[in-house]
Amino acid sequence: MYKNKKILAIIPARGGSKGLPGKNIMELCGKPLIAWTIEQAKKSIYIDDIFVSTDYKNIADVSEQYGVKVPFLRPDELAMDTSSSIDVVEHVISYYKEKKMAFDYIVLLEPTSPLRKEIDIDTAIQTAVSNSMADGIISLGEVHMEHPMIVKKINEEGKIAAYIDEVKKITQRQQADKAYFPYGVIYMIKTEVLKRKRSFYTNNIIPYFIERWQNFEVDDLYDFIAIEAILTVKNKEKL
Repeated sequence: MYKNKKILAIIPARGGSKGLPGKNIMELCGKPLIAWTIEQAKKSIYIDDIFVSTDYKNIADVSEQYGVKVPFLRPDELAMDTSSSIDVVEHVISYYKEKKMAFDYIVLLEPTSPLRKEIDIDTAIQTAVSNSMADGIISLGEVHMEHPMIVKKINEEGKIAAYIDEVKKITQRQQADKAYFPYGVIYMIKTEVLKRKRSFYTNNIIPYFIERWQNFEVDDLYDFIAIEAILTVKNKEKL
């Protein structure tokens, strides 16, 4: 709880993954990938409860080993490639509603984004709650090499063309304004806004900026290798 606002953290961890099967329980620097996010959430002094939403018993078992009980597995209709995170969050909210428990804010922590600093979760919570007029906060990392003004596409003639036609003259990242990607370090929103808008993205969301080394999330083996290397370096820096 922060400033009398109750906060629920939801960690969505689907068992199926085409890019990297079983990624949520793959060992990353000595522990399962999902364990990093669970431990980060448990260190928060403001989060009132943590819920892991998964359809996979092995993920549930690992989550419980790291101190988060999983009262049930996610139903099949919420475990498909096309299932939305909003449907998953609403399913969890309904569970708590049946228990007559309510939260002012929902925090979504993606286990595929383990590169969080120790202060990230609580700093973002403080920022969001203190900006009471805002609907919530989302972590953003500045896009570097793949800036949308430089990204190309292949046109109907099989030739390279600007992805965004109106910026064809842009040839260097330094010529473009800043662009950001919403990495899964933290998504946070007022519960009543999420219910009404059915989205973490409203026109009243403020940014939580992350550092360059945090601009990775596990989608395939290459991401996993990169994140493992970064964590190895960061762990050595703490010694």
